[in-house]
Amino acid sequence: MQKKRVTKETKVTIKIPRPLYDRLKGILEGTGFNSVTDFIVYVLRDIASGGKERVEGELSHEEIELVRKRLKALGYL
Repeated sequence: MQKKRVTKETKVTIKIPRPLYDRLKGILEGTGFNSVTDFIVYVLRDIASGGKERVEGELSHEEIELVRKRLKALGYL
């Protein structure tokens, strides 16, 4: 019997509406994010940490607040 190898970070899939994904993809062009997934993980980590986790050179506080407002208006927060 083989043991299942557990990685340090296990990932799950989160589904979002295609129009939201497409809109985020357009917004993120030229921002330095490699994918919509990278951006969503960044925003969710920021929200979960209460805004304490910041990466220099990424989005400003105002930009993150705008995304939060948009997600809330769409019913995701």
